[in-house]
Amino acid sequence: MNLKKDTAQLSSYGEYTTFTFYDRTITFFTGKNLDRYTKIKEWDKGYIVVMCKTKTHPAVEQEDYIDLVPILENLYIDPETFLKPIKEVEIIYA
Repeated sequence: MNLKKDTAQLSSYGEYTTFTFYDRTITFFTGKNLDRYTKIKEWDKGYIVVMCKTKTHPAVEQEDYIDLVPILENLYIDPETFLKPIKEVEIIYA
């Protein structure tokens, strides 16, 4: 469980990304080339600008974008209610 009340966690494993806030973890397909996320550049109410490394270009960080709103809607989660308390996102790898 996340100890910071207003911070969500972003991670990846294999072809999947996880987004965790409190006791809810949303997992979604990211792609075969993602190696790992390296930096959150921007968090804007469900839209994340993130830097990442890929398996095809491991020496270069690339900018990528994640829009959580359509993912949440497809899971029948109200995006406004779920995202409102989140003030920042941090990258977590075990």
